[in-house]
Amino acid sequence: MYEKFGQFIDGKWSASTNKETYEVINPATEELLGHASKAAPADVERALKSAEKGLQVWKKITPWDRSYILRRIADKLREKKDVLAKWMTLENGKPLAEGIGETNGAADIFEWNAEETKRIFGQTIESRFEDTRVHIYYQPVGVVAALSPWNFPLILAARKISTALAAGCSVIIKPDTITPGVVMELVDICRECGVPPGVVNLLSGDPPSIASQLIQSDIIKKISITGSVRVGKLILKQAADKVQRVTMELSGHSPFIVFDDANIKKAADIAIAAKFRNNGQVCISPNRFYIHESKKEEFINLFIEKTKKLKIGNGMDPDTQLGPLTTQKRLEEIEELVEKTKQEGAKVLLGGKRPAGFNKGFYYEPTVFDDVKDDFTIMKQEPFGPLVPMLSFKSFGEVIERANDHDLGLCSYVCTNSMETAHLASEQLETGSVAVNTGAVAIAEAPFGGIKQSGYGREGGSMAIKDYLNVKYTHLGLKG
Repeated sequence: MYEKFGQFIDGKWSASTNKETYEVINPATEELLGHASKAAPADVERALKSAEKGLQVWKKITPWDRSYILRRIADKLREKKDVLAKWMTLENGKPLAEGIGETNGAADIFEWNAEETKRIFGQTIESRFEDTRVHIYYQPVGVVAALSPWNFPLILAARKISTALAAGCSVIIKPDTITPGVVMELVDICRECGVPPGVVNLLSGDPPSIASQLIQSDIIKKISITGSVRVGKLILKQAADKVQRVTMELSGHSPFIVFDDANIKKAADIAIAAKFRNNGQVCISPNRFYIHESKKEEFINLFIEKTKKLKIGNGMDPDTQLGPLTTQKRLEEIEELVEKTKQEGAKVLLGGKRPAGFNKGFYYEPTVFDDVKDDFTIMKQEPFGPLVPMLSFKSFGEVIERANDHDLGLCSYVCTNSMETAHLASEQLETGSVAVNTGAVAIAEAPFGGIKQSGYGREGGSMAIKDYLNVKYTHLGLKG
């Protein structure tokens, strides 16, 4: 599956310098998908030189011409949505329908940035002096190292690549070894749509060694990473030596709050869609469910009734709603966390084991817990899987305080029919985004990112491009 790709440097696909490869596994069947190219240090150096050269070309291309190319990429993504979705299902395990949704989302991001590149507005400030003028304008920050994860391999790579291109930067994308093929397909679409050689480069292989070599280079001026808090902190420490700019979207542990006036049926539908998308392997997945004590039993019963109807299976089956976890390691960590949660005193209401009838694949049942307390491990550690701890609360102030009692602050969810409650909760919850009566959070036109240890900087919306630009101020005297 990977023969036509490899490392993408200076506009060409090639094998790595030492011809090394690594295995890519299908999580639904545990079968070998193929061998992807593994970059050597010499390949990283070649990519750095390529991106440095590509920057000099791309930053001189006018915003309107950049926009045409970005828009062509958006159109091509939509045209090839079935191909891209298949890549994601085979490598990641998510159902085909989710892969198509992710592809459309990636296309939206390229389309959004095709417009944003034409709207990099400078500013003229009235000078305090009669014979001077004050101008503020923006310039590309330089070569960007984009480190993308496996859980949403296409849309997260698209965010980083398209925003860098819109700003006039060149970029080196490093996909995860679990899902390299779909990102390779994206980069090939960039080539096909007219991105000049050297402007977009791809390095496939060992993430820590590639990332470290990129960050140590004087050529890299900005790093964009989506990943865990642990990895984010390591990247940040390395970037400090070069004072490189960093955008970080890290782990989350989202509270899902259902107030007593909420539409319980709608709340359950939102919760199930948000929780089980990509089998819970989502940074904004709801992980702590706080249900008002007067509605808890009704909500749990409805949630379990609907969850039981979800079809587990291979994502290539169009009827599948819940695919496997993406790796053996993820499966083992989920099993370990389930046992820990039971030992700490929780009661399993649904699931808690691998589903029957699957001899192969990293499958795990949706699992609902009751009798959970705020100090349980599952309430502090990001599950990144289909685990649902249910808790109750009595008052607004109490649940907001409990929801905010966490080191992470990426996203939160609120279900209520009260405008007052909606406003106050969204204002007081300590997260980068709040979804009220909806499960839709990461959309192209809105800024996405976290606070606290969930990172900083934003992707999406009109703010994202500013992270890829340097601000320049010129104080201009009119008389020489």
